[in-house]
Amino acid sequence: MSHQKTSSSEMRKQSKGKGVTSRRAQRIYAFQVLYSMNFSDPGMEHLVRTYDNFPGYRKPSLPKEKSFAWELIQGVGQNFKELDQIIASYSRNWKLDRIARIELTILRLALYEMIKREDIPLKVAINEAVELSKLFGDENSRNFVNGILDAVARDVENGKFGICKRF
Repeated sequence: MSHQKTSSSEMRKQSKGKGVTSRRAQRIYAFQVLYSMNFSDPGMEHLVRTYDNFPGYRKPSLPKEKSFAWELIQGVGQNFKELDQIIASYSRNWKLDRIARIELTILRLALYEMIKREDIPLKVAINEAVELSKLFGDENSRNFVNGILDAVARDVENGKFGICKRF
């Protein structure tokens, strides 16, 4: 990834002591695989190939079908059009094609966790998205990502997306 400013050794520190099965490490891997959707066919075949052959950060040690990373990749891949519609509706004054690909990928991933995964608290999804934006984005990424996700979280709390979650 050309925008990646974090070295592999720094990313390993993020999950030090947690192994490649930690949710943070798997979320990082999922982000990197999902980022590739911005440059090719967003279909599931592409995501399977990318997951299986990704040369970057360590692949989760669990079989694909049992890994948290694959659950996230599959979920975002299957729902990306809906997620993009949500992003477009909350990113006032920003069209999707003007949002940096890193932030767009982070938002897709976090929104999937917020509105499609009952097991992931809103605060966790937002905090993890902010951490991803610190790792991969620029100095403005975290505020942009946090602003959109905070607005979505308020609506999730009010039942807009048909899922019951609280901060």
